[in-house]
Amino acid sequence: MNDNKLKFDNRQMLLWIAALIIGASLGLLGLDWINATSDFVATAYTRLFQFVAVPTIALAVITTLASLGGEKNTGRIFFHTIKYTLLTTLAAAFVGLVLYLIIRPENLPVGSLLTADQPSPSGESEGGLSFYNHILSVIPNNIIQPFASGNVLSILLVAAAIGLTIAHLLKKGNEQVNVVYRFIQGLQDILYTLIHALIWALPLGIVAFAEQLSAQVSGGIIVGSLGKYVLVILGGNCVQFFVVLPIFLLLRGINPLRLLKQMSPAVLMALFTKSSAATLPVTMRSAEERGNVRPEVARFVLPICTTINMNGCAAFILVTSLFVMQNGGLIDLSSNLFSILPTLLLWLVISVISAVGNAGVPMGCFFLTLSLMSGVGAPVAIMGIILPIFTIIDMIETAENVWSDSCVCAIVNKVTRNESL
Repeated sequence: MNDNKLKFDNRQMLLWIAALIIGASLGLLGLDWINATSDFVATAYTRLFQFVAVPTIALAVITTLASLGGEKNTGRIFFHTIKYTLLTTLAAAFVGLVLYLIIRPENLPVGSLLTADQPSPSGESEGGLSFYNHILSVIPNNIIQPFASGNVLSILLVAAAIGLTIAHLLKKGNEQVNVVYRFIQGLQDILYTLIHALIWALPLGIVAFAEQLSAQVSGGIIVGSLGKYVLVILGGNCVQFFVVLPIFLLLRGINPLRLLKQMSPAVLMALFTKSSAATLPVTMRSAEERGNVRPEVARFVLPICTTINMNGCAAFILVTSLFVMQNGGLIDLSSNLFSILPTLLLWLVISVISAVGNAGVPMGCFFLTLSLMSGVGAPVAIMGIILPIFTIIDMIETAENVWSDSCVCAIVNKVTRNESL
């Protein structure tokens, strides 16, 4: 990342922090007209998020899977990359699930937020989310239905099928499919430009959401529940960062402390830039020059991991989905654990798959989770009160993602070197 880009990211972070402070200050005033204005702006931003989220996810999954068709020399390196990516991502989501069941955040008594701009459930009964209904809702009966109904799970399935098919045909050198692939990439570039424009204007939305949050906090009604939710998210990231990933390294005979020291420039840059993709050049240079990773491994594994190895995102999707669905009455965590275990395991798998296909754009996890909740008819307005604190969550999650990328790269480098001896 060049100095101008880093300066821009620093200014953007300062602007977001200023917006958070302004919004929080306005919420403490307790003025009705300010509350009404904030509700309007927050609802508008929620609609805009929903507008860009679904196509972003679909295009990201298609291009991610299709790009594998153009890769050469996949073989053992690719196999081990996918294996350890899935294992570490699954572990991150599992840690988040365990902490959520232990800490158990309470519901948010914020009726005004729950009723604001609430989408109607798509094919879901009001009695709750069953394993059987989940499976049926994922299987589309035509190509239009998933997009028309906003069923994000079906969209993910369709996108994965299309992406894998394109990858298969690209390997055969099909030129017509290559044109289709480039067209989809063009659509993705257009959508990402729209998202960047939305991010540019986001400080106004942060002011509105922070005002709502501050108004609720000043009433003393959401501190406990929201605090426990944040504790689950950040606690899960810390456990994954300092315990789970080092265990993966130790099992392969790699010193975690030495690797963390070698990759510290990339991890620190990820913390402040909140972008795995923007940090990729530093990650690759640190892996090759400081971590002694073979260039053919680093230059193949790290770009793939930057796209699909999203440990922090998997935990965020699962924990936030459970939190939002719990508040919407779509899942009852106070009931017998065995009765809801199939639903919990299903969402564990959904979070891992969704994280793998997560869009490589700012706030990609937030957009994706918002889409999933909209697709099942959950109260997406709750995402608004999470947004003001998402900047901190995003920083820590991105650092964890880059650290996980580094771990997977180091493991693949050692495993493939041993196999070649």
